[in-house]
Amino acid sequence: MALTQKEVEHIAKLARLELSAEQMERYREQLSAILDYIAKLRELDTKDVPPTAGGGLTQMTLRADEPRPGLATDELLKNAPEAEDDQFKIPPVFE
Repeated sequence: MALTQKEVEHIAKLARLELSAEQMERYREQLSAILDYIAKLRELDTKDVPPTAGGGLTQMTLRADEPRPGLATDELLKNAPEAEDDQFKIPPVFE
């Protein structure tokens, strides 16, 4: 499915990308190739494939999700470069 230049411009606008003409053409080719590949995948008959096939979760044994005690505040704050009032101290985001 070959994308048009106008479609790529629209996608770039949605993604807030400013692209040169060279980039626009390269992305048009790459996106078209991706869409062609997806179209080929859609042709596969997957009606007899269970949704979890190949996911590995059916063959793995997961541990029980049980609550465990966490670190004490003093122990946790040993990892902090700076701490204040029993909290991590970080540089301000906004000045």
